[in-house]
Amino acid sequence: METTVLKKIWLSPPHMGKTEEAYVKEAFISNWIAPLGPNVQGFENSIEEFVDNGVHAACLSSGTAAIHLALEILGVGNGDEVLCQSFTFSASANPIAYLGASPIFIDSESDTWNICPKLLEEAINERMAMGKKPKAIVAVHLYGMPYKADEINEISQKYDIPVVEDSAEALGSSYKGRKCGSLANMGILSFNGNKIITTSGGGALLCKEKTEKERAVFLSTQARDNAPHYQHSQIGYNYRMSNVLAGIGRGQMEVLEDRVAARRYNYEFYRTNLSEVPEISFLAEPEGTFSNRWLTCILTPSFETRENLRLALENENIESRPLWKPMHAQPVFEKAISYTNGVSEDLFERGLCLPSGSSLEKEDLERICNIVKRELK
Repeated sequence: METTVLKKIWLSPPHMGKTEEAYVKEAFISNWIAPLGPNVQGFENSIEEFVDNGVHAACLSSGTAAIHLALEILGVGNGDEVLCQSFTFSASANPIAYLGASPIFIDSESDTWNICPKLLEEAINERMAMGKKPKAIVAVHLYGMPYKADEINEISQKYDIPVVEDSAEALGSSYKGRKCGSLANMGILSFNGNKIITTSGGGALLCKEKTEKERAVFLSTQARDNAPHYQHSQIGYNYRMSNVLAGIGRGQMEVLEDRVAARRYNYEFYRTNLSEVPEISFLAEPEGTFSNRWLTCILTPSFETRENLRLALENENIESRPLWKPMHAQPVFEKAISYTNGVSEDLFERGLCLPSGSSLEKEDLERICNIVKRELK
């Protein structure tokens, strides 16, 4: 007797458009198989045009590399302290350690699930009272939901501490009419395989000044001095994006708005079709914000409910994922200082990311909703 294998539904798979292959083929035909070339320039131009607000984009090997370079350009070094949103993926915090600095983790507020302005200011005042003024702030637009940029920027300016805007999950999101990635001193994007658009692996650093972009490009190409031979006066990194991957990015930028629309459709479908299940809730957009809805997330009544639902989906060959485990609760950062209020730990305990890919079909969404209803009603 044959066993029926259920169709696999992934959490957030890549979704190619129609022109990516042509740009990649162009790179092969022209032999631009290197971390420079017309696709890199073209991809950077398209990012700058989309994000706007005067940003200069440097395409890199990952979003993590972009955070690393942003912190280095801002002067973060050995022994410094950097304030970092705790409720996030580890890539937001790891580059702080790369530079020999210490992360100081800040918990979330419940309106956006992002860095809490009140706790942030409390941490700054306490660290400064101890003679340890933080060198930078890493704030994250989690799951595509913009953080409270006006409040964070006001604190940044008040204490003269620059902000690195982690927009890895927020390309296409906006805050009060301004695109995410352009709201702080420096912004970063990710083009990892699960993001709203992808280059397989890759990222970008968004700078306000052209000189900052030039500095990033210099550091990302092994900090090679201007000489006929290989000469280096500083430590550099192999972080520049290849012309081949940038070709994928150029094609993906052409369908970005369609991908945002598809993700937002997924969210609305879930919200509407699961409205009869009072046990779960969704994160709404605060006034003035526009989320790309990279992942649709729900909150369940308890850890047990969340796990039962996750396993039920898994048994039906459907991938879901708990919300991020806060950095202050991670073993690798167990000795780090943190300012907490319980919000992110509660979100981690009860929250689940539902499949949110832009290639999901209506039948897929209906199948997922039926399982959620079955498990929670």
